[in-house]
Amino acid sequence: MKKIISILVALVVLMSLMSCTTVSPLAATSNPVGEKVGHASATYLFGFIPLTFNANHGIQKAAKDGNITEISTVDVKETWYVLWTDVSTVVTGK
Repeated sequence: MKKIISILVALVVLMSLMSCTTVSPLAATSNPVGEKVGHASATYLFGFIPLTFNANHGIQKAAKDGNITEISTVDVKETWYVLWTDVSTVVTGK
């Protein structure tokens, strides 16, 4: 019985360390690609319950973070873990 419990605990630990990440282009404009990059992120439990009071990973927040006034590209990066999901918006521009 102890061996089965040990194996189950080891599996849960290994599953919590596994992740899958995707990066999707959300938008592109005709503006030239600048050197500035802005990030905005949020973490969700089970993929839809926000873990922070003001979960905001929007384009406007990312542009403000990078001090960007002319947006060139917008990408969304999602990393799924077993119990939670990290969502990050990346904005580039001038």
